[in-house]
Amino acid sequence: MSVLFLAHRIPFPPDRGDKIRSHHLIKAIARIAPVHIACFADSASEMAHEGDLASLSQSYCLVRRHKSMNWAGLQGLMTGKPISLTSFHDQEIAKYVRSVVTEFQIKTIFVFSGQMAQYIPDDYKGRIVIDFVDMDSEKFASYAESAAMGMGYIYAREARLLRKFEIAMAEKANVSTFVSDNEVEVFRTLAPNCQADIRTLSNGIDTSFYDPRSISLTTLAGQISDADILFTGQMDYPPNIEAVTRFALEMMPKILAQNPDARFVIVGRQPTEAVQSLHNGETVIVTGEVDDVRPWLLGAKMVVAPLSVARGVQNKVLEAMAMEKTVFASREAATGIDAEDGVHFCVSQNDDEMVEYINSMFKRGKKLRAIGIAARRHVQDSMSWNAMLSDLPELILGNGGNREEML
Repeated sequence: MSVLFLAHRIPFPPDRGDKIRSHHLIKAIARIAPVHIACFADSASEMAHEGDLASLSQSYCLVRRHKSMNWAGLQGLMTGKPISLTSFHDQEIAKYVRSVVTEFQIKTIFVFSGQMAQYIPDDYKGRIVIDFVDMDSEKFASYAESAAMGMGYIYAREARLLRKFEIAMAEKANVSTFVSDNEVEVFRTLAPNCQADIRTLSNGIDTSFYDPRSISLTTLAGQISDADILFTGQMDYPPNIEAVTRFALEMMPKILAQNPDARFVIVGRQPTEAVQSLHNGETVIVTGEVDDVRPWLLGAKMVVAPLSVARGVQNKVLEAMAMEKTVFASREAATGIDAEDGVHFCVSQNDDEMVEYINSMFKRGKKLRAIGIAARRHVQDSMSWNAMLSDLPELILGNGGNREEML
């Protein structure tokens, strides 16, 4: 008997937060049972990893996603559905799912990211596991609070409809998971009458890959310095855009007033025009996509994660901690990370506090180093992927994770 894995993005390469999680999940699931995979690719570069998908699966369906947000929005308005669903609706994947469920003995359908739950056949009788990761509906609710009137209405509508869908799918599933206890609590608060089995499945970190002793700085000569404050992330993602804009325009001037050699370096693919406009070549540097983020992490003085909207666990924070860097994180960015403020990272309640924290630590090299060392030791000891996914066999198979009962 097999597992059907549904994902909104191909889990190769593992180069952004959601794909890192799905990558480790699919590899772990493939060690438990034969797996069939249906997923989307957003670009030609992602399509180039079709071979990786084929090598891991018994069968697969990979679809290049071309649907525009305008068309998905129109479909959403016409059907009364969340745009998050119409954006990821595709007849080829729907046909593949029906075929696989009919042809193979699919013991479990594992859904990665809530919008893919729309593909679960209504008459499917097997086990259903949904990894929501975080409450996407709450992300849109946060957007609605600060958006202009027109977009505010669209975001509010998306939050309302998507929340209803998330709750309905959780009630349909045997088990639903979220990336942190906080996200579980958010779900239970929003759905107090829901009797679904809701659990935490935390993110891990590959500390063998993110190891400061495994790489060299020689390729970045002159590009990164011990006075640099680093931010990493997907730079067309609205919360990241807002965070770096606020840091560059509002927080950096206050840091430069006390530390004139400081630079803010923004590393990440697909920077929007708004992000690129922050680049001045002196105090703010926007690199765009880089081949490997680890040398940039290794060479920087510190790492910041000043997000005001953050769902789940921030991989960027875990990666920097594994690289022995002191991370200055907002309260939102630190949510879900079981670490101690001032020991493993530095958590601020607001922007002024983060500026004060950074200024007070900027010339304290030994203290920064000590926090970085403690950070790596902490994620090594308690946040490896093997530890985080130890309960996966039981989630996938039920029956206490007994493979013999699956056969």
